[in-house]
Amino acid sequence: MRSEKEMMDMILGVAERDERIRGVYMNGSRTNPNAPHDIFQDYDIVYVVRETASFIADESWIDVFGRRLYMQMPDKMDGLRGMETDFANHYAYLMQFADGNRMDLTIMTPEYGIRNIRHDKLCVILMDKDGVLPEILAPSDESHWVKKPTAAEYFCCCNEFWWMQNSVGKGLWRREMTYAMDMLNLYIRPQLFRMLSWYAGMRTGFSCSVGKSGKYLHNYLSEEEYGRLMRTYPNSDRECVWKAVFEMCSLFDEMARRVGEKLGYPYQEEEAKGSLLFLDHTHGLAEDAEDIQIE
Repeated sequence: MRSEKEMMDMILGVAERDERIRGVYMNGSRTNPNAPHDIFQDYDIVYVVRETASFIADESWIDVFGRRLYMQMPDKMDGLRGMETDFANHYAYLMQFADGNRMDLTIMTPEYGIRNIRHDKLCVILMDKDGVLPEILAPSDESHWVKKPTAAEYFCCCNEFWWMQNSVGKGLWRREMTYAMDMLNLYIRPQLFRMLSWYAGMRTGFSCSVGKSGKYLHNYLSEEEYGRLMRTYPNSDRECVWKAVFEMCSLFDEMARRVGEKLGYPYQEEEAKGSLLFLDHTHGLAEDAEDIQIE
């Protein structure tokens, strides 16, 4: 596996030798001082170029970076699907190399690249042949920090979480497992993550990032709390899913109360109680039940 120095020397060497490339900057986890460093980290590189057309016309120019196992060109795929594209300003190549390294390389015009640099606080400028790239502060993940929710955001998160329990419950009762799992993971889990991220933010003065899909949450939850989160991931056994759903409800209820109390936002206890009552009733319904009446 090529070392970081070998990769960076190659990336900058290619840019130095190609007159079409006028600048280079890096962003992503390798510039984030708070991100863990390991062998799976990508090289997120942007080449600032005079024009993109010549690069796009001859895809073989990327062969210089090493033997690829596979790759993806998301802009090209968008074009093939008939989606709106802007090839004239940016075009990306996501490459997995045989030596284990991965590079996500994007070519951008100066105007587009400068706008991106000013927006992304994790950028580090590596080369600027024409002196046109803006001066920037040291990289920081501040733009990814958890934001303090408004009262409306808190209310909507709670309401969505408890309302969607109806869908997962009826899906499980009907034995429509794929539907139930989608309701659980696509609609309910994001609300749990949102609440847990606010809890993490609350504990750090809203100066932390929980990462994509909450991958850093373990840094801000107790061992017991994180263990409960892990128990919300079931296998495909129906009763196992029911247990995960009730575990999720218990964890969300506790965290929502803590967040609401700390931020001074009212928690809709009756809504939570009603949702849990209906969910528990659904769980106990006979398979041939003809009525849902809750006394």
